[in-house]
Amino acid sequence: MTDRVDSIESMEQLAVVWRDMVLDRDLGADVRDLPGIAVRWADCRFLFWNCITLTEVGADAELVGQRLGQAADIMRSKQHPGFLWIFEDLLADDARAALSEAAERAGLEHAFPGTGMAGDLLPIPEPSHPDLTFVRATTDEQLRTYADLNSRAYGFPLEDGRDGLVGSTLWKNQVHAYLGLRDGVPVTCAATVEAAGRLFVVLVATAPEWERRGYGEAVTRKALYEGGRATGLTRATLHATVAGAPVYPRIGFNPNSPMHFYSLKN
Repeated sequence: MTDRVDSIESMEQLAVVWRDMVLDRDLGADVRDLPGIAVRWADCRFLFWNCITLTEVGADAELVGQRLGQAADIMRSKQHPGFLWIFEDLLADDARAALSEAAERAGLEHAFPGTGMAGDLLPIPEPSHPDLTFVRATTDEQLRTYADLNSRAYGFPLEDGRDGLVGSTLWKNQVHAYLGLRDGVPVTCAATVEAAGRLFVVLVATAPEWERRGYGEAVTRKALYEGGRATGLTRATLHATVAGAPVYPRIGFNPNSPMHFYSLKN
């Protein structure tokens, strides 16, 4: 098991960042810190803004089973679907071993895996890529483009991503969100935002037809560079998908806790 301090940081960064994101989307969003459960649920069409995570450290199998049932009940009470995020290294050994069965009993199914990462890596050199120019996303049109790149990368309907970002005050003013353009066409995007003394990387995506060209790494470096320059922060955190996990260590991130995303069974 990796150092729980880093895994706790990863979970807490989720709770801090997602609180701001969902309240930006809807001031009436469900933002609650319950015993062992953090609810960050905008109840919008963008699944990533509908989030629950378990927050206890060292919870055993019995307690985790109870929390999964409670989380599933909260998810069932919502209009729109979302994800339960689990940071594996926060669980006791018996809870990790029994996680799949406990999720099944709660009516949850595994959606996809991830990895928490962090690093004391800032400042970094100003990035460049021979194919790309970078533009900060500060208008609704640019945020629509940013949302569409994420929707295409994750297989969401375009309107779902737009429901999460278009019209956002937070993303226009406080998030360092960048589009990477190839011959004037947006092909990749990444953003950073200040969160509890760290710079958090959020919603990195590349158009599927332009993957494996280093575009995601380049635009992530740009968002980190500009966010670090604006805030003076030196530590950064993120939650990586399987596709992104090999990329971020090249920038200076170190993996901490394996993550699991669960959704309600149909």
